[in-house]
Formats: sequence, structure tokens, C-alpha cells
Amino acid sequence: MPKTHHSSRDIKKKPLLSPKEKRMAKHAKKHSHDTQPLITPVTTH
Repeated sequence: MPKTHHSSRDIKKKPLLSPKEKRMAKHAKKHSHDTQPLITPVTTH
């Protein structure tokens, strides 16, 4: 009986982000505290 198991190499998924995009996302996350938030919290008493 032959195996019908497919290895991960058979079906290659396309990566969601390219290596360049991954690097940029990592960098943005690292330096997110440097930028101002888009929505500033409004405090009302």
C-alpha cells in the first residue's frame, strides 16, 4: 500500500511577508514608542 502523505515541500505556501517586509515590521514594532499614537486619549472629568 503506497503512502499518500504529502510532505511540506510538495505544497509550498507563499509567505505572507517578504523578508524585507518582515524586517521593516520588526523595526517598526521595536521603535513604536518613538512615534505619537494616532488616537490620543481624551480625559474628561
